[in-house]
Amino acid sequence: MENSIRIESISQLHDLIGYEKPKHPLITLIDVKGIDPTISTLDLDVFTNFYTISLKEGNHCRNKYGRQYYDFEEGSLTFMAPEQALHVDEDKAELKSSSGWLLCFHPDLIDKSSLAKKMNQYTFFSYASTEALHLSEQEKTKITAIVNEIRNEFSQNIDIFSQDLIISYVELLLNHCKRFYGRQFITRTKVNKEVILRFEALLNRYFDSAKPELDGLPSVKYCAQEMGYSPHYLSDLLKKETGKNTQEHIHFYLIEKAKTMLIETEKPVNMIAVELGFEYPQHFSKLFKNKTGMSPVEYRK
Repeated sequence: MENSIRIESISQLHDLIGYEKPKHPLITLIDVKGIDPTISTLDLDVFTNFYTISLKEGNHCRNKYGRQYYDFEEGSLTFMAPEQALHVDEDKAELKSSSGWLLCFHPDLIDKSSLAKKMNQYTFFSYASTEALHLSEQEKTKITAIVNEIRNEFSQNIDIFSQDLIISYVELLLNHCKRFYGRQFITRTKVNKEVILRFEALLNRYFDSAKPELDGLPSVKYCAQEMGYSPHYLSDLLKKETGKNTQEHIHFYLIEKAKTMLIETEKPVNMIAVELGFEYPQHFSKLFKNKTGMSPVEYRK
């Protein structure tokens, strides 16, 4: 891939951004103002082998990170998991004029810890940059305090307690981010209601068309792309507002359509299954019974 770079370690990251030597091999906190890249950062795709939490401050957060008039403006947090691509399109002068920090930690830091088993719960690591977390002053203060505790801990001489303490602070940080995202979904409730209406209209159009028979069932990824969101963000938004994630909504509309077809038509169950997008009719029957407690044939009676 042209104009791309892969960063495997914390030390390599520090070298590439012209930063002082890291104080810990598996975790670092970088002040954006201290970055002096040794390579061109214009139109560059960056792949890393670690988790990154980034706080950005300034008016550019409105354009790059999806901040709207109803969001807080004290800072925007974005999240990246290992192997995700970060597109950088700023020169050195633009980077130096930015303010904020990057907290990066390698998966080896949390390997075999209880946190490693919980990482899939922090779905915001799969959100797009335009789905950033916009912090209030109080939230920013709390996040900054935890991050400073992390820095203080990994900057000291490493002992037998260091890793456990660092991991506990990282988990505390992630839990607060999860909590604050929950708050953001609440403060965006009015806009989210409009998203739900658009999503419901999307599913109605899909199941009322020939698409299911031609293309199969709509996937979570398809719905997210049509709505302009990342898959995890859309599912989390729907879950917060309705109690059902994207997949559950798809199944709900599917079953409601199936009920209508079973009652209002005399089409065989196998034909209904195919028209609804199932390659194998038995999969339709299994899902229908799972959701309704009855087989399609029993429901029709």
